[in-house]
Amino acid sequence: MTGQPSWKAKELTVGQLSQRSGVAVSALHFYERKGLISSRRTAGNQRRYRRDTLRRVSFIRLAQRVGIPLADIGEALECLPRARTPTREDWARLSQAWRDRLQERIDQLERLRDDLTDCIGCGCLSLERCTLSNPHDRLADQGPGPRRLMTPAARADDGEAPGGGPDCC
Repeated sequence: MTGQPSWKAKELTVGQLSQRSGVAVSALHFYERKGLISSRRTAGNQRRYRRDTLRRVSFIRLAQRVGIPLADIGEALECLPRARTPTREDWARLSQAWRDRLQERIDQLERLRDDLTDCIGCGCLSLERCTLSNPHDRLADQGPGPRRLMTPAARADDGEAPGGGPDCC
């Protein structure tokens, strides 16, 4: 295991970044390939990450945890300054941009939970009110997917969530 870096260290090795962030080295390499984080190479071709990359990795993990797609995370990170550690205001601006999308996801999950409870409770003995029932494929003209379980915005946009990335740039 790589030694713990000094809190004053301006750069971290990939092992130190992995240890401090709890993210596998392979995931860090993946994030770098996707342009979410960056490193410089030493004369010996070893990666070195600026210390503020630790915050970026934490942000990526948190955003993934709440269901933000990597493409949207990448767009958000492009809005952050590369020459300095992001401030509290920088992070607040990003999180505010996703607030409405997260609320929509929460609402959708609550509907799904309630629909699932009804479905498990009825055991599909009550097809008149089952949200999964679609006799004679009546909903086909509304587009693909489980139309009754999708959010209104997703139905209207044919599967795409509204509003791409954050409005911070």
